[in-house]
Amino acid sequence: MIVPKKIRVIPRLDIKGANVIKGVHLECLHIVGNPEEMATRYYSQGADELIYMDVVASLYGRNNLLDIVEKTAKNVFIPLTVGGGIRSIDDIKSVLRAGADKVAINTHATLNPQFITAAARTFGSQCIVGSIEAKKINEDRWEVFTDNGRVETGLDAVNWAINLEQLGAGELLITSIDQEGTAKGYDTELIKKIAPNISIPVIACGGAGKPEDMVLAVKEGFADAVAAGNIFHYNKYSIAEVKKFLRERGIDTRS
Repeated sequence: MIVPKKIRVIPRLDIKGANVIKGVHLECLHIVGNPEEMATRYYSQGADELIYMDVVASLYGRNNLLDIVEKTAKNVFIPLTVGGGIRSIDDIKSVLRAGADKVAINTHATLNPQFITAAARTFGSQCIVGSIEAKKINEDRWEVFTDNGRVETGLDAVNWAINLEQLGAGELLITSIDQEGTAKGYDTELIKKIAPNISIPVIACGGAGKPEDMVLAVKEGFADAVAAGNIFHYNKYSIAEVKKFLRERGIDTRS
């Protein structure tokens, strides 16, 4: 088995208003902390990157993260991906000017796939993360959902992932709605169906409850990075502990 080199460990912070929130299956959201304080803590613990997602941006037709991104970028010096409500080239410019390094695009990409191509041509593929929220529909099919898991699209998640690479995305963030917030592990089966069929990095997201889940996502799902909220937000494990655990099982990490 070939394990990807230098696996990234990425805290994901879902944002509603001025707060980091967490839920189950992208629902039942409750406040867990202050985004700038949590980001700074994760940075000091050795996070490789951070993800900020405005979980109600598409619902209300706006992105509310610019102020939070600006404050975070003053103290945190690792790549920052920002998603939620990105629907124009100007939206991307605003987020990047605030201090983000990459943008994650989900809803608008499903409505206007060529937006991914236009964004990649304008800012470079390395800046564009295709975000997929997927729910298992039957034994061998996952469907893409948007608006933080509220709206079905009819798109097959595996085919859409391949399409996003062809459109110009430089990376994919794959979130399992079924597993998200459950701490029962990633949907490794879904990741395994996507990662070997594309050449861009895949970030597994949704369901991590212990370091063993991350090992499975990498060794069995072939993920290039693991994103998590629960495991870090509630201090179950530090980022350093997770990385140590991965290295002890033959998975190289960035630090």
